[in-house]
Amino acid sequence: QVQLVESGGGLVQAGGSLRLSCAASGRTFSNFAMGWFRQAPGKEREFVAQISASGDSTYYADSVKGRFIISRDNSKNTVYLQMNSLKPEDTAVYYCNAREVLLLHEYNYWGQGTQVTVSS
Repeated sequence: QVQLVESGGGLVQAGGSLRLSCAASGRTFSNFAMGWFRQAPGKEREFVAQISASGDSTYYADSVKGRFIISRDNSKNTVYLQMNSLKPEDTAVYYCNAREVLLLHEYNYWGQGTQVTVSS
């Protein structure tokens, strides 16, 4: 099992920045690809960004590419999401995800979420 705890959400004006953090515990952090997803009211959860277990590769949704940066510090068991040039449409609950593939089975773990609200 992996426990994930997000922090750093809040209220920010459009054009502003926030940095989300996700602290992991319970398993070897460097075994997991880490990601961020978000869910806006009335919408399905959607992919935002992912970083490989080693940190060498990153992937972004088109909607956040060039504005958000995902990073990780394996010595602190923490993944970050730096969000810049925020827009009202970025308003959502942001969830941290840990993903591991073992013997062809994929395991996903989720945090409880942190609210990000961007005012216009």
